[in-house]
Amino acid sequence: MSVRRAPVGLGKPGRKLWDAVLEEFEPAEHEAAQLEEACRVRDTIATLRARLEGDGLMLDSSQGSRLHPAVAEIRQQQLALARLLATLQVPGLEEDALPRSRGVRGVYALRSVS
Repeated sequence: MSVRRAPVGLGKPGRKLWDAVLEEFEPAEHEAAQLEEACRVRDTIATLRARLEGDGLMLDSSQGSRLHPAVAEIRQQQLALARLLATLQVPGLEEDALPRSRGVRGVYALRSVS
């Protein structure tokens, strides 16, 4: 088993996903690149959630109150994360609250660590 160090610049949420996946699987080089992207997306979601918590769900504008734009972006980032993880055929972490997927056709499974 080759131990891979977490990519430089990952935040705590991304590093947690990286570590959780590497505990169970040994990704090939192309899978590691997808995993890195999934970890970065997870960090982006955490940043957006923190911004939303600070600003509140609704924002005042010249047209009145409106939904914070981070709500839609979080949803888009969650879909991207779900797709990346489905491509890798690994489950997301429980706190991610991702849509469930049955997987993607034509994708190679990660090799299980023995």
